[in-house]
Amino acid sequence: MKIDTHQHFWKYNDGEYVWMSATMDRLRRDHLPAHLAPLMAGAGIGGTVAVQARQTLEESQWLLRLAEEHTFIRAVVGWVDLCSEDVSEELEQLTQHPKFRGVRHVVHDEPDDEFMLQQSFLEGFSKLEEFGLTYDLLLFPRHLSVACNVVNRFPNQSFVLDHIAKPPVRAKEIDGWANDLKRLAAFPNVSCKISGLVTEAQWDGWTREDFEPYIDVVLNAFGTHRIMVGSDWPVCTLAADYKSVIELEASYIRRLSKDEQRAIWEENPVKFYSIPGDA
Repeated sequence: MKIDTHQHFWKYNDGEYVWMSATMDRLRRDHLPAHLAPLMAGAGIGGTVAVQARQTLEESQWLLRLAEEHTFIRAVVGWVDLCSEDVSEELEQLTQHPKFRGVRHVVHDEPDDEFMLQQSFLEGFSKLEEFGLTYDLLLFPRHLSVACNVVNRFPNQSFVLDHIAKPPVRAKEIDGWANDLKRLAAFPNVSCKISGLVTEAQWDGWTREDFEPYIDVVLNAFGTHRIMVGSDWPVCTLAADYKSVIELEASYIRRLSKDEQRAIWEENPVKFYSIPGDA
């Protein structure tokens, strides 16, 4: 089974999705499991990991309800307020659901680049290992050094870097991002999602060759046993349809051995998110 480790759902409204600008009209509508399922079938994808798009507990609970209704949602990465004094109680409630497997915070939208280093966040973060939860790092390149600091404090916590930290593909800049990404990859408890690439390039004019140097860096830094694939649907539709995004990533992975391909598409996400075989 090929697993798409990064996609979102939402029922659109202006109040909760203010980040969707006027240039993102195609996102400003409902995107639900019924819309995604036929796209997955057409791209040969058998399961997904649904990732939070709103920073509310209701979002986590809603995604879990969707996961109960749709078996192709194999795991949920939700949100909790890690700075809250109630974080342990909230995590205990959410982890009653077997598909609640990880937490994410939209760090790259925080005005403070060192948001993750505040004491209240670190104290809340320390609870994740106790509940067996992973953490998705949503960063811009400038946050990679801060991420290294955080990861260094939690050597037993499982991390995954979303969207390879959104490198400056449009500008064709690579060195600064690559150096910091390699520092993060040196920590053995960090994995990486090859995801979110097309929206970092020219939306209406990208080619596969635009991304190869960046994926080369990721592959060399993380190796084939700490890499996963994600579509970032429906955000990816700003620059490409679902099948084109999956094929972009698949075309690169095909140059690897069959065992390496199976690790990236299935074994790594199953292990990282503790996805049961009978889900």
